[in-house]
Amino acid sequence: MNSSELRSTLALAGIFGLRMLGLFLLLPVFSLHAKDLPGGQNALWVGLALGIFNIVQAFFHIPLGTLSDRIGRKPVVLWGLSLFIAGAFIAASRDDLLWIAIGRGLMGAGAISAAVSAWVADLTREQVRTAAMAIVGGSIGLSFAMSLVIATPIYRAIGLDGMFLLLAGLGFVGFLVAWLLVPNPPKQIRAAPQPLRQIFFRPELMRLNVGVFVLNATQVAMFLVVPRLLVNAGLPLDDHWKVYFPVVVISFFLMLPGIIYGEKKKQWRRVLLTSVVILLLAQVLFLQAHSLALIVLALLVYFVGFNLLEALQPSMVSRWAKDEKGAALGIYNTTQSVGLFAGAAIGGLLMQYSGYLSVFIGGSVLIILWLIIAWPMRNVPSAQAAS
Repeated sequence: MNSSELRSTLALAGIFGLRMLGLFLLLPVFSLHAKDLPGGQNALWVGLALGIFNIVQAFFHIPLGTLSDRIGRKPVVLWGLSLFIAGAFIAASRDDLLWIAIGRGLMGAGAISAAVSAWVADLTREQVRTAAMAIVGGSIGLSFAMSLVIATPIYRAIGLDGMFLLLAGLGFVGFLVAWLLVPNPPKQIRAAPQPLRQIFFRPELMRLNVGVFVLNATQVAMFLVVPRLLVNAGLPLDDHWKVYFPVVVISFFLMLPGIIYGEKKKQWRRVLLTSVVILLLAQVLFLQAHSLALIVLALLVYFVGFNLLEALQPSMVSRWAKDEKGAALGIYNTTQSVGLFAGAAIGGLLMQYSGYLSVFIGGSVLIILWLIIAWPMRNVPSAQAAS
């Protein structure tokens, strides 16, 4: 990447990671805090207050992504960050489950993931786009790992209200970065916009949407079980971050050769299919993981495949979508949110009625189906070949 591409990508990855931090930072501490609030003994209300961020977000990915194709990426991102900041202030204003849920919902309404990903695609050349998406995807993994490390100390220092105020402050920093530091993409002559239905049913995009659904459904379901496996292997809950953080960081470096190969050889399809096989291998390893070393190995293998797909799939969506990047990535991110919800629901049912190992068996079945669906996918044509 040249300096302009790298600077813009890092800035947008920071904004993307900030939104994910708004989701992840509360996960380790929210249920503990909520039990002392009115209604906090009702697990359903606690779950809704925590999960409303994703539920509301799912409804706004497509409208805001499509709008960014029409009026530009920067106005949509600034509007979304404004909602994020306002929601964080509302959630911090009262220590009440209802108002926390309202604030979290408003934070989720600023669904800018599609606009940010499309903005990255607009500002990077094709030959470095997957690397740029890898940085953005890496911000998700780092946000998750950081949350596990810093959430409890921050909560003990400033409380839940202080955490929301911290998120509001970080949101304001992200607003200034998007407004002042990230350039507008060059003006493009766009063809007449395609109907959303036509974008949705485009075969290559549908395969990628199936992929992101399975990827996130299996991830959430898997993390219903992994903490139990670590505890059973002798690692206390407070020490789990000592596994997650290094595994995420090391996996990010291990997946770089796959990105370099895909870009250099223009073999994105081959890298995608290999990544899906890596996910399947991780599920099989989890079925045999009865020691801490095997669990760590399975996690490392999993995150190599996960990070590759988090980088590769949005990049491929932006290439296949061409002028309709925002709309296509909006559909993609909506499917991602649905996958997160479905993974939690289905994983919980499997654990309740069939035991925790059934989660990995179910994940293996979904990944095999994904592999079958993805197999006929064509390789993305390069801009030079297309012209």
